Amino acid sequence: MNIGKIVRRFLVPSPLVTVIYLVKYGCKVSPKAEVELSSLLRIGKHSEIASFAKIKASDGPLEIGQNTNIGPGCFISASKGGVYIGDYCLISPNVSIIGNNYKYNRLDVPISQQEKTSKGIKIGNGVWLGAGVAILDGTIIGDGVIVAPNSVVSGKIPGNVIVQGNPAKVIFTRR
Repeated sequence: MNIGKIVRRFLVPSPLVTVIYLVKYGCKVSPKAEVELSSLLRIGKHSEIASFAKIKASDGPLEIGQNTNIGPGCFISASKGGVYIGDYCLISPNVSIIGNNYKYNRLDVPISQQEKTSKGIKIGNGVWLGAGVAILDGTIIGDGVIVAPNSVVSGKIPGNVIVQGNPAKVIFTRR
């Protein structure tokens, strides 16, 4: 970890981060949220990040659209592939959006020591992620999707559907 990252992550007080993002992007970040100061992070106007959310964008681009609400306890981490969240999204409490993965093909090397990969994540406009949802690397979610609580999403989800389960499967098409 380089010195700049350490300073931004640990030495900048949270209320200052709140003011910086309010002035820079016109969004509301709780002083109790852990949001990195990073040139790779963009937050849309009128978006809100609740207390105890952790937003990490030191390794790749993270874009959050306008009027998007991120609930308490959420964890969003972007890596080289990036994480893109659309406009008017509702991200309920304790959602995890993880923009990287590990290779695990070598049995002689511990998984934590193997190479990281990052395909990226794209979440469309007007998406509602229920409480406790996990979004894995490589996921593409279309516009207007509802993800039921505690579901695990990977792969491509078409627009305007409701998905549920582990792995998440379409249970209803919105019309």
